[in-house]
Amino acid sequence: MIAPALTDALDRWLAHEQALNGAAENTIRAYQSDLLGFLAFMGRHHGGQEGLGPISRITISDMRAWMAHERGRGVGARSLARALSAVKSFYRWLSDREGFEPTAVLSTRAPKFHRKLPRPVAEQAARDLIDRVSVGHQTPWIAARDVAIVTLLYGCGLRISEGLGLTGAEAPLPETLLIRGKGGKERIVPVIPAARAAVDTYVDACPFEIAPAGALFLGARGGPLSPRMVQKTVEQARTGLGLPATTTPHAMRHSFATHLLTAGGDLRAIQELLGHASLSTTQAYTAVDTAHLMEVYDRSHPKADGQRTSSRSR
Repeated sequence: MIAPALTDALDRWLAHEQALNGAAENTIRAYQSDLLGFLAFMGRHHGGQEGLGPISRITISDMRAWMAHERGRGVGARSLARALSAVKSFYRWLSDREGFEPTAVLSTRAPKFHRKLPRPVAEQAARDLIDRVSVGHQTPWIAARDVAIVTLLYGCGLRISEGLGLTGAEAPLPETLLIRGKGGKERIVPVIPAARAAVDTYVDACPFEIAPAGALFLGARGGPLSPRMVQKTVEQARTGLGLPATTTPHAMRHSFATHLLTAGGDLRAIQELLGHASLSTTQAYTAVDTAHLMEVYDRSHPKADGQRTSSRSR
């Protein structure tokens, strides 16, 4: 059981994160789930109701017990690290207000895990995917709509929620768009001519009225287009082309970043275009680019095969 005073403190912290730090709705729900699970465990672990008093006296041993419990029920290292980060953020906030020492919590180390590298689509495969989408639906205006949204994801590096968040007032698309991303963070994104042309074609063909305040991309019945329909469109196109399951709408955003980097794009500029809060997130694309270069080297360098053969013989 969690005491009412502690529940109230949690609610106030979540409101603080949303209002002052701009945390997105999905992030707030994840924080809430992580913290409620943590506090419920501590209540069971201590054999009673968990309130502000007991929670301020948590030890390193308590933290280790919680982490062992989470791993024991199958929580992965990445998810546990995220939960621990939420717990630490809550404790920093709470200790400032309640005047207790949070060292035991804040000094707890997160489990190590390997960050997954982004899985971009090759440049030709991205073009082939868009071509495949253009003939993927029997209804011409729906095919035009699908081409427009996939071209936007790839050509502007948008998240699927950002693309579907565009309104009718933004058509015809200008040369730059103001995009509101995660946590309400805004960024300016250039719109390539191919994306503007694709959206114009869709708008001209759409049989429904696209209201200025309504969604730009509409479904078959005239309502806002759902993310699932975009995912399904890409699934069908990638299946027809024999592309891997990692070819998703979000992979088009990864492809945008990787192809810019390969073409000599500045890492800081790409960070701004993607709306990443941290440069370290964007730096993952440098690893992808390096891995790609090594693959090309292994395939094409005249000495590469001989070097591998020599190393195996040793």
